[in-house]
Amino acid sequence: MARTDEVARPAEEGAPPRFPFPITSALDPSPEYARLRTEKPVSRVALPSGDIAWVVTRYEDVRFVFNDARFSRQAATRPEAPKLMPGVEGDPDSIVSKDAPDHTRLRRLVAPAFTVRRIEGMRQGIQTTVDGLLDAMEQAGAPGDVVSSLSAPLPIITICDLLGVPASDRDRFREWSDMMFRTSPDELESAVAARNALIGYLAAMVQERRAEPADDLLGVLIAARDNDDRLSERELVSFAGGLIVAGYETTANRLANAVLVLLRNPDQLEALRADPELIGDAVEELLRFIPGGAAGGLMRVAVEDVEVGGELIKAGDGVIAITNSANRDEAVWQDPDRFDITRKPGSHTSFGHGIHHCVGAQLARLELQIGIATLLRRFPGLRLAVPETELPWKKNVVIHSLEALPVAW
Repeated sequence: MARTDEVARPAEEGAPPRFPFPITSALDPSPEYARLRTEKPVSRVALPSGDIAWVVTRYEDVRFVFNDARFSRQAATRPEAPKLMPGVEGDPDSIVSKDAPDHTRLRRLVAPAFTVRRIEGMRQGIQTTVDGLLDAMEQAGAPGDVVSSLSAPLPIITICDLLGVPASDRDRFREWSDMMFRTSPDELESAVAARNALIGYLAAMVQERRAEPADDLLGVLIAARDNDDRLSERELVSFAGGLIVAGYETTANRLANAVLVLLRNPDQLEALRADPELIGDAVEELLRFIPGGAAGGLMRVAVEDVEVGGELIKAGDGVIAITNSANRDEAVWQDPDRFDITRKPGSHTSFGHGIHHCVGAQLARLELQIGIATLLRRFPGLRLAVPETELPWKKNVVIHSLEALPVAW
């Protein structure tokens, strides 16, 4: 595979730039992506691990990489594969690390739990959860914190309920998930320990659930393992763990960031207040507009030579398709750096594309729609309680996320 000392084919003059690129705002992608989309949409970069990889920045090229089986997620988990972060290995048993046909097998097992009809059936339960969380925030009085009061507890409650995790253990899951998303080399050992603790807990929970079956997603996965032998024990535990981490971390951070984007765009906030039916379009625009992870995508490895955007990517090379850049592509969206909830929704790449399109996308959308709409309805005078420059952001994390979002009303 293409390690730093093995790459002898410079794609451009000089040493590749360091990646991830610097940002000027946590709510905007790096300005470097706009330059690359115009000048060199497929470029080599130097990763924090010391490896060299390609970044793909244009919308059509990003979707091409997502949809082409020659770019493998499974190959990216091999020890010799290029890595984004030093010492961080991918989980080969995770559904996000599988290629077809294994990915197809696992996806079919869990898809029935995430149908539009099934997710819509969760609406009332999510609404009840949001109402209770905002009741507590209102009773505590202003200023309140959107992060601790709403965006952090909502997704962990929802995903733990889906899996059947006891309410008393939700905080432990949230702490483990938070630590697993840390990127500082000093916290690598703690991140690995958190992952091992989460996997160990779930493995024990699987054994308990076998003794006392329940009608929840974990029960469905156990039945698929024990009755039909359609997934391994490691795959079962890995999927449950991945669902908790992805279902909590990404939704929690997007919800808090979405509220901040609305507050810093008062014209769009007022348009949504005036027409609550716009909430669906507003959430899609928020998903497009707000950057995802700091790296903008997961590593893939080419399993054969492929040409993308005029560049020949060799077998063994690492490739990162940058969703943060694709969602701001001028060729797809007019004035893409403008936040506009009346924009005709397009097919943003925030949930991926192709076989790895996020299985929980509809659940995330529902949580965002209900959380934002209810917050704005309950607190019509919602506003920041501190200057935006004083907002605390988490450091050394995969996703740009707020420590707190103090608001008044």
